Formats: sequence, structure tokens, C-alpha cells
Amino acid sequence: MTDVLITAGELAGLITKEPCVIIDTRNPDAFAAGHLPNAVNVHDIFTFLATSTPEGIHELKTKFADAFGAAGLSGKETAVIYEQSMNSGFGQSCRGYYLLTMLGYPKIKVLHGGFDAWKAADLSVTTDVTVPVKAAFAIVPEAGDIMIDAKAMLAALDKPGIAILDVRDVAILDVRDVDEWIGDSSSPYGKDFCPRKGRIPGAVWLEWYRMMKPTGEGPRFKSKDEILAECATVGISQTTPVYLYCFKGARASNTFLALKNAGVKDVRMYFGSWNEWSRDPSLPIDEGLPTAAVVTGKAA
Repeated sequence: MTDVLITAGELAGLITKEPCVIIDTRNPDAFAAGHLPNAVNVHDIFTFLATSTPEGIHELKTKFADAFGAAGLSGKETAVIYEQSMNSGFGQSCRGYYLLTMLGYPKIKVLHGGFDAWKAADLSVTTDVTVPVKAAFAIVPEAGDIMIDAKAMLAALDKPGIAILDVRDVAILDVRDVDEWIGDSSSPYGKDFCPRKGRIPGAVWLEWYRMMKPTGEGPRFKSKDEILAECATVGISQTTPVYLYCFKGARASNTFLALKNAGVKDVRMYFGSWNEWSRDPSLPIDEGLPTAAVVTGKAA
């Protein structure tokens, strides 16, 4: 696939050559303090909590088709999404990429390094507010296949279990922070934000930070081969179907982008994630500390 990531320098060139709509996912105060020229603030990309009922998915699609249309996206423009930096917004720019992909938008880029990278390149920043020209945003229904609901995730739990590091029917990949994975906290918003702590049974774990590495300019995504090496530690290859989840689909969107860029062919997300799963007592969870075999595939 074409790399979704774009550097600050590449973006500075792109906006002079073709129509772009630049979307800032940060909170309104950060946006008001300074943003990319002509950027439109759509903070709901990060904050909106979705459920995976038919009604919830319809609401999600309708809400963001309206929001992206109001920002000026008609299908002809390249959508460029950014956050402050790649690790400060829990993957919120990538959540925008995922939402646009799920809606079927044809041209999407994520600013690699975010606003910090743009400033570090000494490119123009403004406090001027652009009033976008509203556009008709068309939803492509079949593009929504990359989103699974709780029923599909539950069905994946019933697949024949095969030992980690071997071929799996579906790899359920938890990318939350370590305190959530071990059942110490229910969310990034507080230990008891959700009623239950733990994991979806059978999940393997790659903390979302592992898709990136530190550089002198801030965190950046690892190379394709580095990401595939990380995936191999939990038995995932380019041909393994992967179901991702986190808390509300932001950090998992960061991993979604990384895996797709690395050539993993079938990656889908349970967008309701732990925020939804933990609130339904009929859905099974694993509690307490994971075993060494689940965490790493070998004794610690």
C-alpha cells in the first residue's frame, strides 16, 4: 500500500500542488494557540465514544460523515490528519485515519510527528481560523468491513485455540498500556472508569508504543521490517487475520496504521473496545495477571 505517513516537508510541498483538507485533532485550546495554516479543528475524532450495536455504528458513521463533510472533504481532496506528536494523543490522528478509511475516503495522510514535527521544520503556524466550505461526503458501505462488533469478537473466541507463535485463525491483539493489560486499571481515564478490569480471553499483547521508536525529533513509527518483527513475537505474520482493540479505538488505530503499512493483509478493529466490552457482564473476560505464556510465548 502507499505509505499513509507524510513528513512535514512532504506536506509543505503537497499543499502547493493539490487540494488538501488539513484536520487538527487536538483540543480547541491547543488549536487556538497555533495550528497549521488552513487547518480545521475536529477534536471529536478523539473524544467520541462508540458502541458496536447497529444503532451505534450508524450513529458513528453519520456523525463523522457530517463532520468530515463540514470540514470540506468531498473525495477530491487529500485528507491530512495530525495531532500534537505521535505519542501525546493516544493515537488520535490515527483514529482519524481509521474513521476515514472505515467510511471509504480515498485519499488520506497522517502527518508523521504531528504538530511538533511541523514546528521543528520551522514551517508556518497561524492562529487564524479558516471557515471551510462544506462538502458532500459520501459513505462507501463496504469499506466498513474493517470494523467488527462485539458479536464478531465473541465469535472469534470460539475459534479452535492454537498455541501462541503458531498459525491462528484470528489473532486478537490487545494494544493497551501495561497497567490495563495486567488488570490493574480499567482505562487511561482512571483505574475504575469501567466496571471490570482485565482482557478479552485469548488476546495477545503488543503495547501500542512498540509500533514506534524514539528519535531526536520525537517518536516515529518503526520500519516495516521492525513492525513485522514485533508482530512475530506474538505469532502474527502478514497473512494472519488480526482483530485489534484498546479502550476506545485510538491506540488501536495507531497500531492499525502500523500493521497496514507493514503489509499485514487483514486487519480489523473492534472499535467499541474495552470501554464497551467491560460494561457488558455477559461478555467473558480474563482477570488478574496474565500467564507468562500469554504475555511473551515463553517463560519470563
